[in-house]
Amino acid sequence: MSLRPVRVAVIPAAGLGTRFLPVSKTVPKELLPLVDAPIIDNVIGEAVAAGCDEVVVVSAPGKEPLDAYFRPNARLEERLRAEGRDADLALARRGQTMAKVTVVHQEEPRGNGHAVLCAREAVGDRPFVMIWGDDIVLSRVPVAAQLTAARERAAGGSVGAVIRVPKADARRYGIVEGEAVGRGLWRVTRIVEKPESPPSDLAVVHAYVLEPGIFDVLASLKPGRGGELWLTDAVSELALRAPVHAYEFEGERYDAGDRAGYVKAFIRSALARPEIADDVREWIRRNV
Repeated sequence: MSLRPVRVAVIPAAGLGTRFLPVSKTVPKELLPLVDAPIIDNVIGEAVAAGCDEVVVVSAPGKEPLDAYFRPNARLEERLRAEGRDADLALARRGQTMAKVTVVHQEEPRGNGHAVLCAREAVGDRPFVMIWGDDIVLSRVPVAAQLTAARERAAGGSVGAVIRVPKADARRYGIVEGEAVGRGLWRVTRIVEKPESPPSDLAVVHAYVLEPGIFDVLASLKPGRGGELWLTDAVSELALRAPVHAYEFEGERYDAGDRAGYVKAFIRSALARPEIADDVREWIRRNV
């Protein structure tokens, strides 16, 4: 029996972004620019490139600028249309046209697992890609597409993206315990969040492809650290009931929710833009 294709993505973007205060008081971190496109544009672009034509963005009260990115701006569009600025008009409407976007709200900050659960009604009984709204990977093949390909090779189930990390850094991540079943692919037995004694050097980051059964797990999950629901705990529980795999993806990862990671992602994005790359590269050569 063929696998159901993955055509919908969930982007959790409900966090307060306190690491970016004071700017995040009024500008959601997901709207911070990578040159002239917001971070979330890059994230949604990855999902679309992997075959998703529908995206559920999990926002929160107080993040109205983020919600507005996916709605028409009649005044701006009318001005650009009147001036015949078709290219700029297309850019102004990009948040509305990249995919069919549904915005739902996580009314209370009850953990990143709860944020994913808030997308349940919009996703329904479909497999989906989940990409964190502030995590960037620059790669030849989008990570989401790498995960869907790994899912096909594994004949179904859920798949988490992993990187290798030094033992000293393992306490910052959810670490996979499992068995290698193919090149860059592991069958997960559990995921240990921020372990003192890590069972491997494989850290879950960036994205998952998840079967809809994750919603039942999240709905029945007991609160974990800080009294919140964590997606890592739910995926670890799911691995006891259904196939869950980990895939070591190819690409350069940047945690854009971290100041240094964001700056690196910004510079890397600038160097990928032909119209400004030479100027930026020369400036770096002279000043760094």
